[in-house]
Amino acid sequence: MLDKYLTSINPNIDSEILQTYIDSWTEQQHPRKTILTEPGNTQKDLYFIFEGIQKSYFLNDGKEHIIAFTYAPSFSGIPESFFTQTPSKYYLETITNTKLLKISYDKHMELLQEHRPIETLFRLAAEKILFGLVHRHYELMALDIETRFKNFLQRSPHLLNQIPHKDLASYLRIDASNFSKLLGKVKILV
Repeated sequence: MLDKYLTSINPNIDSEILQTYIDSWTEQQHPRKTILTEPGNTQKDLYFIFEGIQKSYFLNDGKEHIIAFTYAPSFSGIPESFFTQTPSKYYLETITNTKLLKISYDKHMELLQEHRPIETLFRLAAEKILFGLVHRHYELMALDIETRFKNFLQRSPHLLNQIPHKDLASYLRIDASNFSKLLGKVKILV
């Protein structure tokens, strides 16, 4: 799955170089509600999810504020902590049982330096991530709650039955009672 995902980002990468990179990842499994990263700790590994759902969030006055969800097939982690090797400001936690691959920061950087095509691949991946973050920021700032809800349902309808609604409401920056009203009001095609 990792090879297909990476070649979808950069189809021109040499198969031998790609295999060298893939061989450097190791598999792990984590039960639901496992904290993978917490504030104050530096993310030492990059994750690739091939089963399960995770959330990143911060706490403010004891309330969770969801930043993102990750699920297969995608990278996961606290990107700014991993890439700058600085302490995280928020949590990464499994919502469901999770199977993932991981690569250490040191090994990842070593392979990026040795193989220009891997560096190119991650530049392209970073561009996609940046586009997604800017688009999410736009939606949160420019769109009303119903439009944000509808856009989410178009993008990720499968998550509606896999993630607690309170977490989805937090992610969409919608009050939980308004989220419940939207569930009853908006036609959902899952």
